[in-house]
Amino acid sequence: MPATPADPQLPIVPGSNELLVDRYLPAFDTTIIEHRVMTADPATTWQALAELDLMQVHTPLMDAALKVRGLPATVASAMGRQRPPPPPPPELKLRGDGPGLPGWLPLGEVDGQEIAFGAVGRFWQPEIEWFDVEGMTPEDFAAFAEPGWGRIGASFSLRPYGLTRTLASYEARTATPDADSAKRFRRYWGIVSPFVGHIMRAALDALAEDAERHAKHRPAA
Repeated sequence: MPATPADPQLPIVPGSNELLVDRYLPAFDTTIIEHRVMTADPATTWQALAELDLMQVHTPLMDAALKVRGLPATVASAMGRQRPPPPPPPELKLRGDGPGLPGWLPLGEVDGQEIAFGAVGRFWQPEIEWFDVEGMTPEDFAAFAEPGWGRIGASFSLRPYGLTRTLASYEARTATPDADSAKRFRRYWGIVSPFVGHIMRAALDALAEDAERHAKHRPAA
């Protein structure tokens, strides 16, 4: 399912239809896209997106699933088989240096329109193995094709919806460079994709709450 990106040397002009995720992960195996109409204008929604802390996104299903996901590492640590897993970061914001998690890197932003980020790892393993992306540029990420690894390209994007509202979209794409990794990932994706969609919808719900709160406190024109 390839997209057709423009010249990667040229900046994306705000208001254009091109997406950063099209530029840096144009060919992909799977994608999930969630949308939400925000009761706030694009400028207000962008302010909320810039301040969004994904560590504050919670639902009962998310919290339970994350505990289950971390259970093998916790048990192995208690039995002395491996070091304890690192604590979660105090906050998880998208701007600047990106999510700040192992394997993740920022892919850039288009002011007022899009924030994109990516990751490289072996996501299908019981304990995800992350690729060392220190020093990796968005262009390096786009060209990455080492067998045995997968890539995720994700993007929050905003568009005007009518005169006073905003359509917010959250997309996550995945790509694998070789048949064996693709096969392993398809099995994994079949299990986790409903949960991924749940997380993405929860993130958009949190963004909507923040945007609407900003809109209520914005001075009238």
